[in-house]
Amino acid sequence: MSAAPVLDLRHLIEERFPDATPVTHRTAEPVATGIPELDGILPGAGFPRGRLAVWNPRGGATAVLRSACHTAVANGERAVWVDTMGTIAGEFWQEGPILFRPRNRQNALRGAEELLRCGGFALVVLAGAEPRGKETVRLSRAAREGGGAFVTLTSHASMASLRITSRILRESYRWRKTPFGEPADVQEVRLQVKAWSLGWNKETEFALPVTPHDLRMALEPGVVDRRGILKKRTAEAHISGSDKSD
Repeated sequence: MSAAPVLDLRHLIEERFPDATPVTHRTAEPVATGIPELDGILPGAGFPRGRLAVWNPRGGATAVLRSACHTAVANGERAVWVDTMGTIAGEFWQEGPILFRPRNRQNALRGAEELLRCGGFALVVLAGAEPRGKETVRLSRAAREGGGAFVTLTSHASMASLRITSRILRESYRWRKTPFGEPADVQEVRLQVKAWSLGWNKETEFALPVTPHDLRMALEPGVVDRRGILKKRTAEAHISGSDKSD
């Protein structure tokens, strides 16, 4: 595969962030998530810099990591989300944290490596492209060299210095009700998070507000259309074109 996408990303980093230099993670504070209950169980009260953290996504991971990205930016640092599957959308990503949508898995891994190594980001989140074997080695080395915190959403935990898993407690759903008393929208859930590493493990629970999103965000360019609308419109256009040709 051509190295052009990675080179383009490298030039973009140099142009937009000329002050991006690797930081010494030994002297920098961990990257806080902005959720006191979670930061309270993490070593150093946040994601360790220069290290790989693995989050096994079983529910709530995106919301928590989104909070971590926002917190990093609010603290005057930079955060970037590598969205390989094209599932992230919303106004939140138009300001603050950077959203990077690679075209394929290989570009995602190479892009994440470049973002980690440049040292310009306090937090790099990799979603939708699970690194394995030598890929994990390269990414871990890049995180160590750049000094930023690296969190990947995957069930493969090899070489991770921190392992995290989360799940939504089913009995915790709090609903907004209609005037007729029927449940309409979920307003809040409780999340159970477990974190562990060599020689220790902790867990916590906390409330997580649920933010409703406009369904038409599924049609944002580059985002996966989960409702099949694009396919439907393509079919309608094809039928319309056939009618005109007849």
